[in-house]
Amino acid sequence: MKAIVIPNPNEIEIREVPMPEVKEGEALLKVKYVGICGADVASFTGNQPFTTYPRIPGHEFSAEIVSIPENDKGLKAGDIVTCNPYFNCGGCYSCERGFVNCCTDNQTMGVQRDGAFCEYISMPIERIYDGKGLSAQELALIEPFSISQHAVSRATIKETDNVLVIGAGPIGLFALLAAKQKCNRIVVADILDNRLELAKEYGADAVVNTKTQSLEEFTKEFTNGNGFDVCIEACGAPETFLGCIENAAFAANIILIGNGKRE
Repeated sequence: MKAIVIPNPNEIEIREVPMPEVKEGEALLKVKYVGICGADVASFTGNQPFTTYPRIPGHEFSAEIVSIPENDKGLKAGDIVTCNPYFNCGGCYSCERGFVNCCTDNQTMGVQRDGAFCEYISMPIERIYDGKGLSAQELALIEPFSISQHAVSRATIKETDNVLVIGAGPIGLFALLAAKQKCNRIVVADILDNRLELAKEYGADAVVNTKTQSLEEFTKEFTNGNGFDVCIEACGAPETFLGCIENAAFAANIILIGNGKRE
C-alpha cells in the first residue's frame, strides 16, 4: 500500500509500505480522510520534539471498517468510523490512577507511532468510534473538535459569563462553537482579519484584532472593567498566555489548549 512518510525533518515522500499486521482484538480500516494538524507540520519541519523518524504522520482521520471481529460495540464491516489516536500503556502509575493523558509511555499516532496518512491501518476495537451517520469528511474533524470541547467542559462556563478565546485557528473556532452552547458573551481575538471573519460567521459576539486594537482597552469596555470570566488560550504562544492572564477577572478560569493539545 502507499503511505506518506517523513524519513527525516524537511523530507517527505510517498512510499510503498507493507499492509498493517492485524492483531487479536483489532480491526482493519481503510482510511477515508486525514486532516493536517500543526503537529504534523512540526514533525515535517523538525520542530516537534517527540517525533521519531521515519514517521507516517496523521492523527485526525476517518476510515471504513474492512474487517473486524465480533464485538460488543456493534461495529461491523462497512461502517464509517473515527478513532482515538492516543495510545497509553495501561500499566504506569498515571494510567492506574485514570490519568491516561499523563501516561509515561504515551504514543500518539504520527508522532511516536505511525499515523493515518496511508491506505490502511489496524486499530484496537476499543479505540474505534461509530460515526453515527456523520460523513467521512465530518468525522475527520472529530479529534480536533474533541480537544476544544473537552477544554470548554473543564472551564465550567455559565450562561452569564464573559468568555475570551485567543486564537481563531481551527482549535479556537471549535472552542467558540462549543462555548456557544453555554453562553452568548464570547469574544475571539486574533491578528488575522480573515480568521476573525470566520469567527463572526461561527457565532462570536465580538472579535478583536490585537495587531491593530488594544485587547486591554477592549476588555475594559466589553466587561465593564471586570475582565473575562473564562479565558481560552488556543495559540500556544507565551504572549497569548500572558494575554489571557492580563485580561482575566480575578476569579477567572484560564484554559490552555494551544500547545500540545492534551491536558
